[in-house]
Amino acid sequence: MGKVKYQFNQKTLTYEKVEKSFSSRLFQLLGYAAVIIVTGGILAMLFLTHFDTPEMKSLQEENNQLLAQYQKLNTKLENLEVVLDEIQMRDDNIYRVVFNSDPIPESVRKAGFGGTDAYSELNSINHSELVLNTTRKIDIISKQAYIQAKSYEDVLNIALDKEKELASIPAIMPIFNNDLSHISSGWGMRTHPIYGVRKFHYGMDFVASSGTNIYATGAGKVTAVRTHRTGHGKHVVIDHGYGYETLYAHMSGFNVKVGDTVSRGQVIGFVGSTGTSTAPHLHYEVHKDGQNVDPKYYYFKDLSPQKFEELVAISENVNVSFD
Repeated sequence: MGKVKYQFNQKTLTYEKVEKSFSSRLFQLLGYAAVIIVTGGILAMLFLTHFDTPEMKSLQEENNQLLAQYQKLNTKLENLEVVLDEIQMRDDNIYRVVFNSDPIPESVRKAGFGGTDAYSELNSINHSELVLNTTRKIDIISKQAYIQAKSYEDVLNIALDKEKELASIPAIMPIFNNDLSHISSGWGMRTHPIYGVRKFHYGMDFVASSGTNIYATGAGKVTAVRTHRTGHGKHVVIDHGYGYETLYAHMSGFNVKVGDTVSRGQVIGFVGSTGTSTAPHLHYEVHKDGQNVDPKYYYFKDLSPQKFEELVAISENVNVSFD
């Protein structure tokens, strides 16, 4: 039981019992409750600070595992970066060099990296720096891998086109070696057989019997089949693409027409002596980017080094051409 309180009444000179009002009792009760709640809160905070709940322990363990996985992922990404750098080096310094193609500029390979706006939403999470760096690495590697994939597509297309180019470049003699009587004249200054003056000879003359097969020296498209009474007489022009063009002159007849697509080694006509010519032979020219070039450097497909040296010696020693 609670203590009974008395109060002295000076008027009556007696002690009277003090009666508490309901509101006083209510305030007193609320005060006790507040003290209990505050004390309980303090005790709970102290407990949570020094003792982890099972849920907290589980979350902490899960958090540690995630951190360990992020660190492993970063290590793998660093190894992947090393491999990707090696691939890029090979691409720029080997594959593109082989196919005579410019390397991809570093500014293109590293384009679009930098800035933090794209990762601002990651700043509010725990260990944001680790997560942000990992995310940025993944983005960088992904972009570089995409650029490298496109580069390999380009290299593949270049390789396929290079195969087509190799099939198109003039690379054989226009008359088979066994069908030749001899080579009468090569590239350079020669005495014209009719006019008797020194004149530059922009090709090579192959002497053979009339009707001997003449072969396309590379794949291409026939752009001219002409007959002139003088000059080249009956002649054919083939556009091989890639800046190459060949001319076959003084023919006795044609085996192609304008617009035909020909392959290397295909018969396009026959040896003759039409136009300004003194004997049956083929006058053969090679043009590169619109300029005449020495044909002897375009027989690498069917001549051994020894035969090539013999051809060069013969062509350079002859001083008179047949046209």
